[in-house]
Amino acid sequence: MFRKFETEFAGRPLVIETGKMAGLANGSCLVRYGDTCVLVNATMSKDARDGIDFLPLSVDYEERLYAVGKIPGGFVKREGKPTDKAILVSRVIDRPMRPLFPKDYRNDTAINAVTMCMDPDVLPEVPAMLGASIALNISDIPFDRVVGAAKVGLVDGKLIVNPGLSDREKSDLDLTVAATAEKVCMIEAGANEVPDDVMLEAIKLAHTEIKKVVEFIEGIKKEIGKPKASYKSFEIPADMFNELKENFGTKVYDALQTTDKTVRDANMEKVNEEIKAYYIEKYGEEAYAEAKADIAEVVYRLEKKTVRSMIIDEGKRPDGRAFDEIRPLSAEVDILPRTHGSALFSRGQTQVLSIVTLGPKSDEQTLDGLDEEETKRYIHHYNFPPYSVGEARPVRSPGRREIGHGALAERALEPVIPSAQEFPYAIRVVSEVLSSNGSTSQGSICGSTMALMAAGVPIKAPVAGISTGLFTKEDSDDYIMVTDIQGIEDFFGDMDFKVGGTKKGITAIQVDIKVDGLSYEIIAEAFAKTRVARDYILDNIMLKAIPEARAEVSEYAPKIKTIKINPDKIKDVIGSGGKTINKIIEDTGVKIDIEDDGTVFVYGMDQDMIMKALTTIVGLTEDVEKDAVYMGKVTKLMPAFAIVEVLPGKEGLLHISQICKERVEKIEDKLALGQEIMVKVIEVDKDQGKFKLSAKEV
Repeated sequence: MFRKFETEFAGRPLVIETGKMAGLANGSCLVRYGDTCVLVNATMSKDARDGIDFLPLSVDYEERLYAVGKIPGGFVKREGKPTDKAILVSRVIDRPMRPLFPKDYRNDTAINAVTMCMDPDVLPEVPAMLGASIALNISDIPFDRVVGAAKVGLVDGKLIVNPGLSDREKSDLDLTVAATAEKVCMIEAGANEVPDDVMLEAIKLAHTEIKKVVEFIEGIKKEIGKPKASYKSFEIPADMFNELKENFGTKVYDALQTTDKTVRDANMEKVNEEIKAYYIEKYGEEAYAEAKADIAEVVYRLEKKTVRSMIIDEGKRPDGRAFDEIRPLSAEVDILPRTHGSALFSRGQTQVLSIVTLGPKSDEQTLDGLDEEETKRYIHHYNFPPYSVGEARPVRSPGRREIGHGALAERALEPVIPSAQEFPYAIRVVSEVLSSNGSTSQGSICGSTMALMAAGVPIKAPVAGISTGLFTKEDSDDYIMVTDIQGIEDFFGDMDFKVGGTKKGITAIQVDIKVDGLSYEIIAEAFAKTRVARDYILDNIMLKAIPEARAEVSEYAPKIKTIKINPDKIKDVIGSGGKTINKIIEDTGVKIDIEDDGTVFVYGMDQDMIMKALTTIVGLTEDVEKDAVYMGKVTKLMPAFAIVEVLPGKEGLLHISQICKERVEKIEDKLALGQEIMVKVIEVDKDQGKFKLSAKEV
């Protein structure tokens, strides 16, 4: 049955329609926010998936270019694989929802959001997130927590909820928050060096607005929500857990007491073998085969309980560090001799090598999506190969994790990248994870900052990244926060709170939470701890490796010169069918980019060839003026006159009577082809584009 629910959210109408479309999905709704329309469906398999120890949840956000009146590019003319933006939105929807499902639930569950119409003032992320929460809550899928979402911008010092296009263009903050009525459960932000206290106020403002929309969704759920379906529980048997804990709990504890991930993994492998032998000896091989998945889950829970007890009850970390202590750090630049810039950053066993490549503006990435942004000048890619975690498996194309981590590093560094006017290059940074034991995305921020400085990119300020973890006590509001989490602490902890920033303020945030949410107190403490750690890394490691950006780009990077010409003269530089500009490129070996405003960028490895190209362009765009004197070149001889080129592509007429003061009988007696001669412009016909010259008046 068709139902329509309406409210106002941050000054715009929010309309939810159900029962009209996609009737076979477990839960479905069309979210209209402004003129942006997102169809969201949630579905669940009838049976649980056996043999897995995780929630098989898939979240897919899809962009349809008809939403903004575009036809897809290329030969196929249909949408292909998801854009990076679509993948990032999928991750933003997934992160707050996943921790709120029942821990013993194993049915395949899918959330699909399709943007069908887009209002430039309303980005589709928030409607998609709200739609996912509504579709799950009105369905029979066993998900029973209402989550809301909002974006916040900062324009001229004022915080704005769900800013429109004009405000987004001026905003110093792009913050996305997801929350329940009680707690914040996801934060994603890019910022222009925003102070901690302003960021916290923005999060609080978002939460205030979210509470209103959560109440609205609760009303929808109460009216049309289906009874929740029963499902097969994958909770492990309590007697098995108690038995293995009693016999192997101490061995698990001892196995985890090391700073080295490789040693820890080897220790746990031995414990797993002992558990296998014990179980087979006591219950037989057939029983072991049947209980193998449960045993693996027990071992996971024993590890988790051990690590958490170690930190919460004993006050110590697995590697012996203090709660606010950072692992050993090192940094080095110029690792690769012929790249444009490179830097190696290590934090404990996490090691990232970042490489910078500079190119002409024509190397900018062209974007084919729903955003108003059509090109991207600064690109950051992140690679996480199997060898970085000691695994032997084939390398595949980048997954969602790689795309997400690359986008986080890109977002952290983007505010300090110089403008195209200051540094007219396309910039690509690639972060290669060489070894991973937690916080590789933050290591890539540090390494990439140094690589940019080594490449001679005049960044506005160096950026460092660090993460904090959280361990909460059961049935209590007490918690312990640790700085610089390693892999095992991330795996068994309740939070990975990543913050990138300069000395002045925050440039990026990404928060992954495994509990039902965070209090403002926890968020404020995370900001304080990450700020102290960032400052330490900047002062004591990064700026000692390279104190400031180099004054010149690498000798292996293209050199660049820019000039500004009259936009009306662009056609003269390009020529018919590109003939003129291609001739300049062929003669000099440079690359040339021309903006619509008349800015000309000339790139090349040879400065002399760059200057030659610039001189030619200036000549093509400079008007020949009456009474001006030029050093010209004779290009053609006729019986009564010579053709003299005074500027590239601009030739004038030198009559035989104007060659010298005395009478000239034969023009060849005074001039030769290719001869350079000083001439003065004595007459200009601007309508015809012709002019006459005199040598005798010079």
